Amino acid sequence: QVLRQFVRHDSDTVGSLVLERSMNRVQLLGRVGQDPIMRQVDGKNPVTIFSLATNEMWRTGDSEATQGGDISQKTTWHRISVFRPGLRDVTYQYVKKGSRIFVEGKIDYGEYTDKNNVRRQATTIIADNVIFLSDGGTKEKV
Repeated sequence: QVLRQFVRHDSDTVGSLVLERSMNRVQLLGRVGQDPIMRQVDGKNPVTIFSLATNEMWRTGDSEATQGGDISQKTTWHRISVFRPGLRDVTYQYVKKGSRIFVEGKIDYGEYTDKNNVRRQATTIIADNVIFLSDGGTKEKV
C-alpha cells in the first residue's frame, strides 16, 4: 500500500502553510500483565489502563537453518490506555491478567512528576481497537 503525502505550499508568503499527511500507528499482540484499572484524573473522562507483554525470540549460535544454538527471548512491556467510552468499559470488564489480546492504537510520549518530585518520561499506547483472543474461549471484536 502506497502512502501519499498531500502538500499545500504558497512560496510567495512568509508564513507559508505546509500540510503533510503523517501516521502514528502501532499494532501489538501479546498477553495482559495485570487486571486493568480504571482511573479518573482532574475531572476528565475515565481511562482504563493495563500492561501488555510482547515477546521476541531468536536463535543464537549456529545458523538458523540448523537446529543448533540456544533460543533467547526478550519481553517488552507496554502501557495501554483506553479512553473511548464503550471500548474503555468493555476492556475494564473483560480483560484479565493472562488474556491474549490484539491492540491497535497510537504511541504517545509524555512526562509526569513522580511522588518524589522527579520528572519522568512515559510512553503509552492509546488504544482505539482491542480484539479479545482468549479468556473464555470466545473471540470478540470491539
